[in-house]
Amino acid sequence: MNKLIRIFIILMLIPLLVFGIEITTDSELGWPQWRGPDANGVAPNANPPIEWSESKNIKWKTEIPGLGHATPIIWGHQIFILSAIETDDIVEPGQGKRTKAKKGFIPFTVGTSKIHKFEIFALNRSDGHIIWQQTACEALPHEGFQTTGSWASNSPVTDGEHIYANFGSRGLFCYDMQGQLIWDKDFGDMNITRNFGEGSSPALYQDKIIVTWDHEDQSFIIALDKISGQEIWRSNRNEGTSWATPLIVQSKGKTQVITSASKRVRSYDLATGDLLWESRGLTKEVIPSPVASNDMVYVMSGEKRSALLAINISRAKGDISASNSIVWKLDRDTPYIPSPLLYDNSLYFLKKTDATLACFNASTGEEFFTRQRLEGLGYIYASPVGADGRIYITSLNGSTKVIKHDTQFQVIATNKLEDSFTASPVIVGNELYLRGAKYLYCISEK
Repeated sequence: MNKLIRIFIILMLIPLLVFGIEITTDSELGWPQWRGPDANGVAPNANPPIEWSESKNIKWKTEIPGLGHATPIIWGHQIFILSAIETDDIVEPGQGKRTKAKKGFIPFTVGTSKIHKFEIFALNRSDGHIIWQQTACEALPHEGFQTTGSWASNSPVTDGEHIYANFGSRGLFCYDMQGQLIWDKDFGDMNITRNFGEGSSPALYQDKIIVTWDHEDQSFIIALDKISGQEIWRSNRNEGTSWATPLIVQSKGKTQVITSASKRVRSYDLATGDLLWESRGLTKEVIPSPVASNDMVYVMSGEKRSALLAINISRAKGDISASNSIVWKLDRDTPYIPSPLLYDNSLYFLKKTDATLACFNASTGEEFFTRQRLEGLGYIYASPVGADGRIYITSLNGSTKVIKHDTQFQVIATNKLEDSFTASPVIVGNELYLRGAKYLYCISEK
């Protein structure tokens, strides 16, 4: 493609590259948000490697200070990644905020008495060097997190002009592409059930940024002006802790914000914050984010029991719990933590956090395959991604399976790195990015 034409197309797409827009984005623009350009886990037009190891197809790897499981985002030549860095400063008893949960503190959670720096890094895509680094704030985390979590698990989002870094109880921070702080917003402290930590990412659409704030006190959903950070609307929610990222979609000319949570799946009018429709049906502790295509939205959860609802939002109004708006359901083998992948008309998802994969016809609920064991993979917290007819699934033990995108289960390759992966993979062009506990890897054949 002529270079000037490509530049013109990119400039035209910049204000539109947010999820909910019914366009197919050029994969070279990047991965601007949690779950990719279209918020479904797919990288359009991309062609990443199939095989890699510590000595094969590693273009570069960069050590990221601190601890964070936020999935990176990419725009143009820059990668943005969040981390929480422990300092040597200790808050003595009776000073500052509490260091453990008030009650319900359980052995498999982590607390601290040390001040942390909450950081945003910008890296160069070509060689992985850090272009700039900014400290959003320094604070003592008031609660702990599960041992496989972190204090920087919320993924950022960008529109190509600003980066919005959500550190939850530490605040939401807006930076320009050069790392200058534009504004920040403090929503207070979350009171997370069982000291499990935070993780919902913000959603961006046109002039609004959306944040869900579901915890054990007053929950709400809020829309802010993305330029100024001023509140546009806020709707209180009768909801406990949930971690799912809101999804913005369009149907019949109306833009909706869809939220998955324990008590209700709800849809809000993006313009006003008014409740449009809702349904019961998910489990407690909802973590997987919704995915959508062609007026169909898929929500699921898997704490203790299993639940999946396939909802036709063009029919939805009011309480749809017992209506024909719910096209099909499933009550087995749904994920507890990883979000689903919606690739063409195939809906892929994992069972709990197990290395067990299922694939269903997204329109009808027909089972293509289920309970397929991914040998060599351990527990899976990262969400699957897709590109060029392949599915990439990464586990905590450093292994990644490459599966054929098909109605028949077929393993193409198994790859191993000496790191642990909780953040989800990112695919842009011919490159695959994996954020480990220690390194950010760029995997490429070129």
